[in-house]
Amino acid sequence: MHCAELSRDGFVYVCDRVNDRIQVFMKDGTFVKEAFVEKNTRGDGSVWDIAFSKDAPQKYFYLADGANEKIHVFDRQSMTELTAFGDGGRQPGQFYAVHSIATDSKGNVYTTETYEGKRLQKFTYKGIASVPETQGVVWPRSNVK
Repeated sequence: MHCAELSRDGFVYVCDRVNDRIQVFMKDGTFVKEAFVEKNTRGDGSVWDIAFSKDAPQKYFYLADGANEKIHVFDRQSMTELTAFGDGGRQPGQFYAVHSIATDSKGNVYTTETYEGKRLQKFTYKGIASVPETQGVVWPRSNVK
C-alpha cells in the first residue's frame, strides 16, 4: 500500500502501487471495488497517489502515476479512466517520477516529483471540456506553472 485517502462519502481509496491498482473500501474494511491502471507496469508500479476533485460529490479523482510519468483522471463512481495528461521529461507539464498529488479549494491540481525530479507543479483548473473520444478535465500546458 502506498496511499490511503478518505472521500467525503466515507469510502477509503487505497493505492496498491506495485500491483497497479486502486482499491475502494468502506471504513469498516469491507471491500467495495477496484480498478487497474497500466496493468503491465513493472518495478515501482503505476498507482502512487490520488486526490479528489473539489466539487461537492467529488465526481473525479486524479491519480499520480510515477512510473509512467502521467496523471490519470478517473470518474469516481464507475472507476473508469476519462483522460490522462503529462509525459516524461523536465519541461512544464512533464513529469519525472510524479509522486504526490493534491487539489485545492479552487480545483487546481498540484504535483510533486521524487527521485531526481525534485519539483512542484501547479495545474490551474479551467473547467470541464471535451477531450477527444472522452469527457474530462483539461489543463492546457500554457496554464502550467
